[in-house]
Amino acid sequence: MRAEQIKAVLESMGKRPNKRLGQNFLLDDSVIRRQAQLAELGPTDTVLEIGPGLGNLTEELLRAGAKVVAVEQDEAFHEFLAKRFGPQVTLVRADAVKAFLPEFNKVVSNLPYQISSPITFKLLDVGFEVAVLMLQREFAERMVAKPGTPEYGRLSVGVYYRSKCEIAFDVHKGAFWPQPKVDSCVVKLVPRPPPFTLKDEALFFEVVKAVFSHRRKKISNSLLKDPAVARVMTEGVRSKITDLPHSDRRPEELSPEMLGELADALYELSASSCPSSQGRTDR
Repeated sequence: MRAEQIKAVLESMGKRPNKRLGQNFLLDDSVIRRQAQLAELGPTDTVLEIGPGLGNLTEELLRAGAKVVAVEQDEAFHEFLAKRFGPQVTLVRADAVKAFLPEFNKVVSNLPYQISSPITFKLLDVGFEVAVLMLQREFAERMVAKPGTPEYGRLSVGVYYRSKCEIAFDVHKGAFWPQPKVDSCVVKLVPRPPPFTLKDEALFFEVVKAVFSHRRKKISNSLLKDPAVARVMTEGVRSKITDLPHSDRRPEELSPEMLGELADALYELSASSCPSSQGRTDR
């Protein structure tokens, strides 16, 4: 659909784009085709689309031969999609962040920017074969950021630990109506086994949260102060915190593997400082 067509459809529905819900409509059909191609869809695939809006991407996913499950929160758009596609699409009216997601094996979505982080990690937790996601460029750059760069952080580490992630191509803000303030990227995510092993995965993510919450502080100071790791911060651990590897460095200097080494050392220090913790089950 062109901008004029979208405006006419919205007017007929008595609607205007909702900024709070990230309702920006993609106008460039070539972008839509490339998204579907990246997912390599076929008749055996069930593809999840989050926030289909008026269904332009939905139509391309159907054209590729896949079964489509679409999660749309907006009541008016949900009704419009039901009329447009009928039984061709399984429609769920829900907030995708909070809702139980139906069964699928691939994801192709133009995500509302404000839910990018929770949805990305929810999808990684649920599992899929491949996801092709339209995201705000700044967010996408943080997903693939390397240690030592300003963009590197908790998001970078979490995505790296769970998947192979690449920016497939850029999308200029002029490809949307209404035009957002920022450019976008299409990202391709392929889940993989973690590239390193951990003694306690939950503690690893708690450590990552703690240290990146205080980017300018040394690792030791962040661990001592942040509540994310409070469960292991016994007096014995506190007294030996500087014995941990990389304790005098700052978080952006550490690769995910080094952060894993730090978390494992903290686990061992906690276990040795509190004999009762020896009975914990490694994750």
